[in-house]
Amino acid sequence: MKIDVVVLCGSEADFPFAEDKIVKPLKEKLISVELFAASAHKEPSRVLEIIEKFKNEKTIFITIAGRSNALSGFVAANSNCVTLACPPFTDKLDFMININSTLQMPSKTPVLTIIDPGNCVLATERILNLKKH
Repeated sequence: MKIDVVVLCGSEADFPFAEDKIVKPLKEKLISVELFAASAHKEPSRVLEIIEKFKNEKTIFITIAGRSNALSGFVAANSNCVTLACPPFTDKLDFMININSTLQMPSKTPVLTIIDPGNCVLATERILNLKKH
């Protein structure tokens, strides 16, 4: 079965956010999704394995990582697929402290950051619709 979206969390602690706010709404739209946890800092080879498994399918990667977000840039730099970052901020202070780790990416590392998970789901659906035409 072809997977349209891979949701990749920096840790399993991000699963409740991912499942409730992104995976469930995507599945309700009949979009195929797989969920993984792997840290770019602690398990880079595992992240590369996941990218390798899905990159030929032109899958959309949604990365969910906070604090020091290396995951989003790592995925974007090692694949030719669309990478959407949707950080799981807990409150405005968390947002103010940690947003720069998601927004500041090196050159040739295209990560699209979407703060609101509902908008991330909508953007994913629209990207998939563009691919059909």
